Amino acid sequence: QVQLVESGGGLVQAGDPRRLSCTYTGTIFRTDSMAWFRQAPGKERELVASITNRGRTTYADSVRGRFVITRDSLTNTLYLGMSTLEPEDTAVYYCGAHTPPATWDWGPGTQVTVSS
Repeated sequence: QVQLVESGGGLVQAGDPRRLSCTYTGTIFRTDSMAWFRQAPGKERELVASITNRGRTTYADSVRGRFVITRDSLTNTLYLGMSTLEPEDTAVYYCGAHTPPATWDWGPGTQVTVSS
């Protein structure tokens, strides 16, 4: 099992940048990828960005070109760099670790609120 804790959320102005961090511990050696998800009020949790152990990244269409996912294996930290934030980006952001075949471990989440 992987334990994850997100940080870096808060209130930001539209157009401003923000960086989220996620520190993780546990059975990381069994995972094959990590990701950021988000859940807005009244909506389902959605994938924002993912990164495989080989560094391959994927992004949701809504954030491609604005968000960047990176991973520092030396410090066991996952990052989500967010730029040009929009009110539609307001959500609770979750860090996840995927262990094959189909297990996701989650952090408690961090709230990001973008004011217009």
